[in-house]
Amino acid sequence: MIKFGPSGAADRFYLEGNKHTEQMPVWIKDNGLDCFEYSFGRGVNVGEAKAASIKSAFETCGVEISVHAPYFINLATPEDEKAVNSFNYILSSAVTGRAMGANRVVFHPASQGKETRDVTVKRTVERLKELKVVITEHGLEDIKFCPETMGKLAQIGTIEEITDFCTLADFYYPCVDFGHVNAREQGSLKTKEDYLTRLNYMINILGYEKVKNMHVHFSKIEYSSKGEVRHLTFADDVFGPEPTPFIQALIELKLEPYVVCESDGTQADDAKTLKDLYSQNA
Repeated sequence: MIKFGPSGAADRFYLEGNKHTEQMPVWIKDNGLDCFEYSFGRGVNVGEAKAASIKSAFETCGVEISVHAPYFINLATPEDEKAVNSFNYILSSAVTGRAMGANRVVFHPASQGKETRDVTVKRTVERLKELKVVITEHGLEDIKFCPETMGKLAQIGTIEEITDFCTLADFYYPCVDFGHVNAREQGSLKTKEDYLTRLNYMINILGYEKVKNMHVHFSKIEYSSKGEVRHLTFADDVFGPEPTPFIQALIELKLEPYVVCESDGTQADDAKTLKDLYSQNA
């Protein structure tokens, strides 16, 4: 079944007196949502006891959890030592995430740097092949590893690149951040057909089941000529993308992803808006 929820703690979570991740699943459920994304953005620093406590809290409430690996991963780095560090960030996110009850790990694949895009994309592909071996050696094939579409032009992560990356292993699933896609493509997502074009492209290459069960990030994002600038809320009426055509495309194709909202501070309320739109249009 499709699931909706926020990335990280919304402002209102704290304003209502909550402090701990273990309180999140009750709050998520009370707000009519289904899932939560925990970010290891600045490093994987959750101990075994804390991870077990978080897992118990989420399982008790029947709320599902995914994790986002640290932001400083770069599989396109020409330095092998830094590439190994990136592998380890992804692996530690998976191990700790599984201890927390997660079966999805989202990660930013790479940055272009000063090299040509062709060189950095090819290196990213080779590193993802290496990562596949490492994941298998560690017995983590039951987890979905989700490279994410990125919002800045200098980052590796177009729809086409991410789709190609996800052909490399059965456990590589796309994380499509439609706010990022819209930002790097300068406001390209306006109609249901705009979404259907991209989703059908992915289905034709990856197969229906993998796209059906993919991971999604959605928020409105301010952009410049270089792509993403900052995350906004659904109250913004200047930058897109608008949620209704996105939801209509999901319904038409009968897709059932995790839909994680990354709005700035209002991510839970905006996730509920997405879920309500889904209910109204289904």
